Amino acid sequence: MHHELKFIKQEIEKRALNETDKEIIEKSILDGIETAWDRLYKQQPQCGFGLLGVCCNRCVLGPCRIDPFGGEPQRGVCGATSDLIVARNLLDTLATGAAAHSDHGREVLEVLLHTAEGKSQGYQITDEEKLKAVAVDYGIKIEGKSKEEIAKELAVTMLEEFGTLTYGIKFVDARVPEKTKQMWQKLGIVPRSVDREIVEAMHRVQMGVDSDYVNILLHALRTALSDGWGGSMMATDCSDILFGTPTPKTSIFNLSVLSKDKVNVILHGHNPILSEMIVKASEDPEILKLAEQKGAKGINLAGMCCTGNELLMRKGVPIAGTLLDQELAIVTGAVEAMIIDYQCIFPSITFTASCYHTKVISTSSKAKFPGAIHMEFNPASAFDTAKQILRIAVENFPNRNPDRVKIPEKPMKVMAGFSEEVIRKALGGSYKPLIDLIVSGKIKGAVGIVGCNNPKIKMDYGHVTLAKELIKRDILVVETGCSAVACGKAGLLQPEAADMAGEGLRQVCKTLGIPPVLHMGSCVDCSRILVMASKIAKELGVGIEDLPLGGAAPEWYSQKAVSIGSYFVASGVYTVLGIPPTVMGSKNVVELLTDKIKGLTNSAFAVEPDPLKAADLLESEIMRKRKALGI
Repeated sequence: MHHELKFIKQEIEKRALNETDKEIIEKSILDGIETAWDRLYKQQPQCGFGLLGVCCNRCVLGPCRIDPFGGEPQRGVCGATSDLIVARNLLDTLATGAAAHSDHGREVLEVLLHTAEGKSQGYQITDEEKLKAVAVDYGIKIEGKSKEEIAKELAVTMLEEFGTLTYGIKFVDARVPEKTKQMWQKLGIVPRSVDREIVEAMHRVQMGVDSDYVNILLHALRTALSDGWGGSMMATDCSDILFGTPTPKTSIFNLSVLSKDKVNVILHGHNPILSEMIVKASEDPEILKLAEQKGAKGINLAGMCCTGNELLMRKGVPIAGTLLDQELAIVTGAVEAMIIDYQCIFPSITFTASCYHTKVISTSSKAKFPGAIHMEFNPASAFDTAKQILRIAVENFPNRNPDRVKIPEKPMKVMAGFSEEVIRKALGGSYKPLIDLIVSGKIKGAVGIVGCNNPKIKMDYGHVTLAKELIKRDILVVETGCSAVACGKAGLLQPEAADMAGEGLRQVCKTLGIPPVLHMGSCVDCSRILVMASKIAKELGVGIEDLPLGGAAPEWYSQKAVSIGSYFVASGVYTVLGIPPTVMGSKNVVELLTDKIKGLTNSAFAVEPDPLKAADLLESEIMRKRKALGI
């Protein structure tokens, strides 16, 4: 028995950094609940060909695989080499991620259009100032028009850019520095529209189309740019217009945010269209009265993953956790309902929920989960549907088994909601004060840490360790997605964390009353980082590729992260990955992405699992670009 308990403790330590996560991981083991870590263990050893990217199932001539050690076979049945197979696989992966973000953006645009036309229920144009600013970027005349008229014209114009009629994305014309744009033009990677690049990517990976790995990877960069400067940026800006541009909010993080005496509802996924309406419905007197009748003291909403980030930034709603916390939240035994839309939701979530009283409620026609209660969500009946969903959660409260409940008791305070507009306003409306701090050396530069969790890495370790190391070196950190949640759980998203920073950054943060790690939003909100970088570059009269910036994804798993990393690099931002992408089976592809691309975009990818060594790489790159700028 002693040896068994020792093994459990060792296993828990390997799985997570955060103490509240460890509590519930232990409960999951004792309850006999399978989680992502258990499923990863059962998959060992994973397919070596797949990890290197040298397997191909593009057509039924195969599937084919290439010997990575130089033996036979060296070509697939169609004649594809390892370079071609790896490049096609990478483009396919990237296009999937770009499609995920951009399709999210399309849904937000459709709701904006329906709202402008008076066809949606419960939605409104909240930020008229942002609406007008974005409309101006799109060349839309705003004088003498109502906000609804402006919103309709903007939504229609943006939706047209998903097709091929306009042959260009207006955010590229309005927001990208001229020098960076010229770089893209020279490389032939200026994005023409959102959907076109994704469709063309799918065409190119068809057998018998693009067989030049360099040409394929250049199109991968163009596809990524159509996401970062297109679909994702549209999603962010139009969410701000509908729900409000984020401003600093204080809240709490980790599994301790769950309540012992309220109805706990987890909002999990990525689209704020659903979650914003659930927040509104949770305040409805009818729903609150029903909760009281069922013996609860109210309704407690908690976010998960990027839906959580959206709600945190605008409403201050607490976040229960990251990608790998989704099963752990259910294991607490205290969750009445997990409401899901799409992206980053484990197919196993309904299986986990079946072991407790938790109801899983799916809401999107494109994301159904066997075992879930499916309640279609659309703008025309949004508020009514939100109330129906909450009724299910409330009526489930009496089914909670107190003997199976374990809620940690150490929530972590956070400050979040640092939109680009808020940061610029805090600096007096211009980035000159920040530029002066960088020139003086008080802040060496900035790094955007983004991305997910991966059970291959101790949960949160990569994000937190890298962030701590960078701020110690006077490098400002901006974050989105699960990376921001991870650092929030570790206490880095509060002004007091400035004590962990170097002398220069610490002084700046204390003067402004901000954390040294700034939460900028969900994963589509990486576009906020692009806009911030662009505005700084324009003030300096340089390209984004000239700035002392870096990017990192220490624990990434998703196709979306491949697209994000690629539009960072294509925009000129050196990016370090903590987990190798599946390209190692092609020496030529690896050399192009990590070395030769530097001559094209003044940036590159690097792979470094050790976050301390990753910090060395990022600092070195920042110092290289500082020297080139003469500072």
